[in-house]
Amino acid sequence: MRQPSSLARLSATAAVAVIFAAGLGGCQTMSDVTGALSSKPQTSADADPRRSAEVFGERYRANPKDADTALAYGQALRATGQRSQAAAVLEQATIAHPGNKALLAAYGRALADNGNFQEAFDALSRAHSPDNPDWRILSVQGAALDQLGRHDEARAYYASALKIVPGEPSVLSNLGLSYMLSKDLPKAEATLREAYGSTKADARVRQNLGLVVGLQGRFAEAESIVKADLPPDQAAANVTYLKQMLSQKDGPRPGAAKIPMASLDAPH
Repeated sequence: MRQPSSLARLSATAAVAVIFAAGLGGCQTMSDVTGALSSKPQTSADADPRRSAEVFGERYRANPKDADTALAYGQALRATGQRSQAAAVLEQATIAHPGNKALLAAYGRALADNGNFQEAFDALSRAHSPDNPDWRILSVQGAALDQLGRHDEARAYYASALKIVPGEPSVLSNLGLSYMLSKDLPKAEATLREAYGSTKADARVRQNLGLVVGLQGRFAEAESIVKADLPPDQAAANVTYLKQMLSQKDGPRPGAAKIPMASLDAPH
């Protein structure tokens, strides 16, 4: 495995992944927005994203003014990788229902999927009520600010989220990568180890910790982290991906999904 010649190269890679995410080597991708941010699709088609997109697409075309239908259709489009179309559908829905916070939250997430981080932050700000704060929105707002290079501001949002849900691994994972982006690798590792120690930590936390450990030159330890307790084929795929990340000369093109990161789609 070849060590990257500078942390800045990996920081560029990480910077495009704080919001949108894909699992390493076949791990699951991020689910749709859950909990207080949205309603769930209301059909068994939910199990098949493409089928969901067809079902809700038909309903949407029949009644594009219905907020719940637009929300479910936008989520289904995101799940099938149709990011631009999802943002367009949800944008129209927020225009028709400007006070619908679930729609605003989903729209903000879709904007983030498309790399429109300032617009995403603004939409999420409108979805958030200071008198009834939602830690998921606070976390993804922090992630958007990290994408914009505003790391100190981002950490204030993570801190607010952690006041609501102390020890929440998805927020800690975002915070850990925020430290990585500003090249404070020891603090990034300590934060990610705290997240990794939670019983609620998912595969993304493991992979982020492995990346930060690898960036510090401890490649064997990084490999053992990303492949621990996984089936052999998935473990091998994760190790291969880790090696690619650590040897990458240039950051990915805008819009590429690289490092998995927990943000808006955190468990609850």
